[in-house]
Amino acid sequence: MKLFNKAVALLMVLLGLANLTSAQGLKIPQPSSGQTITQDFGLGKITLTYSRPNVKGRTIFGGMEPLGVVWRTGANAATRIKFTEDVKIEGKDLPAGEYGLFSIPGKKEWTVIFNKIADQWGAYKYKESDDVLRVTVKTTALKDKVETLTMQFGDVTETSAQLNVMWEHSAFAVNMTTSIDEKVMANIAEAMKGEKKPYFAAAQYYFQTGKDLKTALAWMTEAEKSDPKAPWFKLWKGRIQLKMGDKAGAMATAQQGIDAAKAQKIDEYVRLNSELLTQAKK
Repeated sequence: MKLFNKAVALLMVLLGLANLTSAQGLKIPQPSSGQTITQDFGLGKITLTYSRPNVKGRTIFGGMEPLGVVWRTGANAATRIKFTEDVKIEGKDLPAGEYGLFSIPGKKEWTVIFNKIADQWGAYKYKESDDVLRVTVKTTALKDKVETLTMQFGDVTETSAQLNVMWEHSAFAVNMTTSIDEKVMANIAEAMKGEKKPYFAAAQYYFQTGKDLKTALAWMTEAEKSDPKAPWFKLWKGRIQLKMGDKAGAMATAQQGIDAAKAQKIDEYVRLNSELLTQAKK
């Protein structure tokens, strides 16, 4: 109880100093710098906002931040994370929305918490009853010390990503996935009803996700009509042909792409179409 009262008293002092500084119009750097990261994910975005404390020679986990106790996952205000689309966190459903991102450090595992109260200072008013989701992830021991709390998104694909958190000698990763295929297919179907049909983008999506390749080839052929000398259309058409098993067709299209790219002095597509030609010759 005494420790809690001291913490509250310190907080009030800090808030008072902040208000005084603001009133005096003085700008000084914060001890823990703020960072906001926005990551494209699926058809939406993830936005992460947190403050980044430094180790400063202290023992963090098991010292300043006790193991087994809820932590704000940063400094100052609780860390916030916002999803514009529904996602799965470690295989568990989390609706779109903004959440307070709390965590419980452990020697072997961390508990990562998504709390419905996004805007709160620290974990002083945190309530477990406001948790929307909790997941458990493994603790990774880091050989080299990370001085500044660091969060970043890694291994990002169209439908999956990791949130990586590192500080002092501890780290953990949270796996996130999202489902987009149903929405994209519906978007394509609707767009194909319009005057400006997205042949190129739709064909690329069909190719990349293993949809009907005959349809993909037909759409890419239509896209090609808008600019018969565009080497990027040749590249993607050839890729589709190769995936369909038409090596001769892919070689012919790749060579057309090389010739067109050379004529227009677009070195990148000379290289890409040349790589396709080599693959088709195997």
